[in-house]
Amino acid sequence: MKKFFNKLGFRKMDEMEQYIAFKAQRNALIFLLVALFVWTIYEACETILYDTMLNPIPCFLLATASSIQLCSQLVMARNAVKDDENYVGTSPLVKTIICICVIVGIIITFGAVMLIMGVGA
Repeated sequence: MKKFFNKLGFRKMDEMEQYIAFKAQRNALIFLLVALFVWTIYEACETILYDTMLNPIPCFLLATASSIQLCSQLVMARNAVKDDENYVGTSPLVKTIICICVIVGIIITFGAVMLIMGVGA
């Protein structure tokens, strides 16, 4: 299987390529979050000004993307120092609680929107 991927041009990235890929992914995430935030604000203003039905998709995507980033950052930070005996850090209890609250809030909000729109009926 390794030979197959090598023939296709896939190989392990060096440090510079990893840095470039990280920066590109970071820029794409920032663009995604800003675009979703603007879309959410637009939908909220449209709902308030013109008394239309709220489109929950941008709110849901924004909250989901933010919570996935926060949770993955917590897990990766914990795994990076898991076996280090010299590391004495504080437990990220506040971030963990916020992450759990955001995920529960997303689930409750999505369920409430589905009930209001009549999807479950």
